[in-house]
Amino acid sequence: MVLSCFAAKRKPIGLKWRASSWAVTSVIALGIAVDLLVYSTIIPIMPFHLEKLGFHNVAGLTGWLLFAYSGGLVLSTIPIAMLSERYNARKTPLIIGLVLLTGSQVMLMEAPNYAVMCIARVLQGISSSMVWVVGLALLCDSASPSMVGLQLGIAMCGLSVGLAIGPPVGGILYSRYGYRGPFVFSIAATILDLLGRLLIIERKDAIAWGYDPAALPKPKMEEKEETPSIAASGNLSVSSHVDVNDISATRDQESAVSELPPPTTQVHLSLLSVIIKLFKSSRAVAALFIIFAYGVVYSCQEPAIPVHLQRVWHLTSLSVGLVFIAAVVPTLFSSPLTGYYTDKKGAEWVTILSLFFALPWWVIITIEHKLSLFIVVFGIQSFFTSGVISPLTAELAAVSRESEGVGYAHVYGAFNLVYGIGTTIGPIIGGQLFDHLRRGWLALCLLAAGLLTVCLILAFCFVGSNPILRRLRDRKIQDAHLEP
Repeated sequence: MVLSCFAAKRKPIGLKWRASSWAVTSVIALGIAVDLLVYSTIIPIMPFHLEKLGFHNVAGLTGWLLFAYSGGLVLSTIPIAMLSERYNARKTPLIIGLVLLTGSQVMLMEAPNYAVMCIARVLQGISSSMVWVVGLALLCDSASPSMVGLQLGIAMCGLSVGLAIGPPVGGILYSRYGYRGPFVFSIAATILDLLGRLLIIERKDAIAWGYDPAALPKPKMEEKEETPSIAASGNLSVSSHVDVNDISATRDQESAVSELPPPTTQVHLSLLSVIIKLFKSSRAVAALFIIFAYGVVYSCQEPAIPVHLQRVWHLTSLSVGLVFIAAVVPTLFSSPLTGYYTDKKGAEWVTILSLFFALPWWVIITIEHKLSLFIVVFGIQSFFTSGVISPLTAELAAVSRESEGVGYAHVYGAFNLVYGIGTTIGPIIGGQLFDHLRRGWLALCLLAAGLLTVCLILAFCFVGSNPILRRLRDRKIQDAHLEP
């Protein structure tokens, strides 16, 4: 019935490039960038805006605004993931999310009081869950399994781009045009994102037109062997109007499609069944805990950094935004780099090395010496800490492919849920520690270092199809058998 419906319509213009995995990856990267831009624009400006409105303990109040965003994300993640996988809906939820995002920004821009600000941030969190759950599922639908790590890494560049643009632009526009300036810019970025989402074509729709973006063509040697057999079969002659090369390419496409997982989950599981399956997978549990810890570590410093920089080095909102550029730019390279090596070496090595090299910088950043030292350390710390996201998202995609009935929307719904919980409690912890402890900055940095240490142990034991601990144990057993 679906095929007959498509037959009655004209083939979409630019089907192959609009449905290609690279087009989808680019649009999802843009969506993540816009989402993080909207999220981070208020970080350098909100403490100063709340001070103008007469509030005190602004680090804590900013933390509650970030909490409201993450709370909306957490509450909406499960229904969005289940509905997206049940009805195989990808593009429509993404568009609905952008409409909601635009409305929430207008509400926050015109908010008459703090309570309305919190409601607007909850709505922004709901729209964010559309991008992370449905967007990453759409990307994995369209990407070949052999390249999913790289393309997830490229998409995750959007996280770094959004964080690189949001705080400095927010600081500049706030200092020059007032409170509404940053929101006008973020609404314009949202409209650009909407155009991209309207442009792409889902894999299920592309397959109905005979094109699978996730299929890889066969090697040329096989093409040369198959082409003569078609002409020799007697069904086609050389003088036929049908091009033999086109038919060979079509067969290659059909063969490649058959080797890939279907575009929809064949077995529909209940929410409880999905949760049980994920909890039975040590790979999934380890990956999700590390993502949760990353959310806590990443967000606990956000409400404290502007006030810390103001107290120690007397920076303004504009200067704070510029500091965020120096810290976030290195992460533009870490996501695709770790995604590429995940495809080559496996998620376990990339995750362990990223965590190991991130740890010392969380201690060094507590030194209150020179601003230049803080900026350099902040950048290196962000580079290695953010490097865990690409291998862990690829790890969850692998879990989905190995678990019958567990779709990409399910695993990325779980990803979004634990990350959202982490970013929900992170700003509260960071804001309260910073406001109420004499050495608050030191306390939250040491908390982050402790969490990353736990994550390093879990990655060593459980991450990857063949974790490092299991390899060492197997090698020890093998060596014991070889001894005389």
